[in-house]
Amino acid sequence: MDTAWSGLIDDAALFPPGDVPLPRALPAHLGYRTAWFADLVGPFVFPAPRLGELADAIAAVPGSDPVAIGLTVPGGVPALLPALDLLAKVPGARLAAVEIALPDGAAIGEALAVLDRELPGDVTAHVEVARGALGPEAADALAAGRHHAKLRTGGTAAAAFPDAAELAGAIVTCAGRGLPFKCTAGLHHALRHTDPVTGFEHHGFLNVLLATAAALDGADGDAVAALLAERAAESVRDRVERLGADGIARVRATFTSVGSCSVHEPVADLTALGLLTAPPQG
Repeated sequence: MDTAWSGLIDDAALFPPGDVPLPRALPAHLGYRTAWFADLVGPFVFPAPRLGELADAIAAVPGSDPVAIGLTVPGGVPALLPALDLLAKVPGARLAAVEIALPDGAAIGEALAVLDRELPGDVTAHVEVARGALGPEAADALAAGRHHAKLRTGGTAAAAFPDAAELAGAIVTCAGRGLPFKCTAGLHHALRHTDPVTGFEHHGFLNVLLATAAALDGADGDAVAALLAERAAESVRDRVERLGADGIARVRATFTSVGSCSVHEPVADLTALGLLTAPPQG
């Protein structure tokens, strides 16, 4: 079942709440690429406003392969071309994906046209629309092309976390159209839980997996939300095991990845649940 988790974790160590300094985060990422769990690790997520720091950071880690960059563009379409130009000038960096935010009310068709024109054919954009704005029009426009949706599942304040019903609605919208999506923020653990420090209610990425599986099978929003709300480790693990490697791979074609400020936490959770096998020690 291990290969079913390929590319699950986009390394967002630079982002809150991790906020790992770049001189530590980049070498750690390169270490993950040769670790026993390397197959699970996706691009190094990097914010466009900090591109001026990237060349020196890569130069400080000599001998590394080109770094696959997931470029986040919070400034939206107007900031895309300058960011792409800057990244193209960074030795040792390779554009692997783009994450772009669209302000509320932005014309998604125009944005997608720019993305299609400016991005190489093998680079996918993950398009984040405002919370609650992934309605039929936006979802249909995305589903008609090659780019994916980006769902925000948390942040640094309680209000940044959608409740189970809201997230279920977005998942049902995507699944019903065959629209792939990634999730970002607050999703670095496998199971739904209450953070003991902040008190924030966090979704679990295995809950999202099961919710997506149900949505693909035609479940309604209430049934999908119930799976997002499940906290019992044994129940979640057993449901995931019943999906099997082929079933997980089917779901992962829709639920593609999570952006996590920690790589070790999701790996540790999957291992503790018996869904990922670490090599013997010694």
